[in-house]
Amino acid sequence: MYHEQELTKEIIGAAIDVHRELGPGLLESAYEVCLCYELKLRGIDVECQVPLPVKYKGVRLDCGYRIDACVKDRVIVELKSVDELTDLHRAQLLTYLRLSGKKVGLLLNFNVPVLKDGIVRMAL
Repeated sequence: MYHEQELTKEIIGAAIDVHRELGPGLLESAYEVCLCYELKLRGIDVECQVPLPVKYKGVRLDCGYRIDACVKDRVIVELKSVDELTDLHRAQLLTYLRLSGKKVGLLLNFNVPVLKDGIVRMAL
């Protein structure tokens, strides 16, 4: 059983391997597919493109939101391939955490020369 801190280290390790292999400059979807594949290779349970309903006045409504990846049903991973992460990207991850009931999330921007410069860990 992984603790969230150990799990995020595993996810980051997998993301670094993907980034080393592919480099920056691809679409977000390519990194997402490769990261999910890499996590599965490592024996880590991951779901990709997880529907995220919005709860409004006690009713769950499908508004088309999707979490890029949810690892072991505990850590949300949102992938980006942008010039720089903004407050809007951070707010999106926080909202996804709140709506899903998860406590920990990673925001990974693959459009950087060194992936460690594109990693944001957030927790509620």
